[in-house]
This record gives sequence, structure tokens and C-alpha cells, in this order.
Amino acid sequence: MSTPPLTVPHTEAAPALDLLTVPQVMAHLQLGRSAVYDLLRSGQLASITLGRARRIPAHALTDFIRTRLEQEAA
Repeated sequence: MSTPPLTVPHTEAAPALDLLTVPQVMAHLQLGRSAVYDLLRSGQLASITLGRARRIPAHALTDFIRTRLEQEAA
């Protein structure tokens, strides 16, 4: 008898965290690889490192865009 796969329910207290790859961020921002890594290195765009992989939380990309829009409007 096999056991059912382990599932973690998503609740309001623990929303799903979407992580984007650098190429996905490149596509969203229509920027090159070097420009995205410059944003990561300067801290303008938040990220986490998992092993050797760099991942950008979707909310960090949204926050970055919102901040830039606010700066442009000022």
C-alpha cells in the first residue's frame, strides 16, 4: 500500500511564495542579465540564494516596480 503524497495546505496565514528565476525577471523587466544582476548586487531588488541558484520573490519584483514608479512620479 502506498502512502498519499504529502501536501501543505495554503492558508491566509501562510500564503504561497512565488520565486522567480533571473531569466523570468529579465523577461518581466525587459532587461539584460547584467542589468538584473546589478539590481540584485546593489540591493535594489531583493533575492535569496538556494545553493548556487538565485531566486527573486515575486513580491520583491512588485515592490521594486512600485518603488520605481513612485520615484518617477516624485
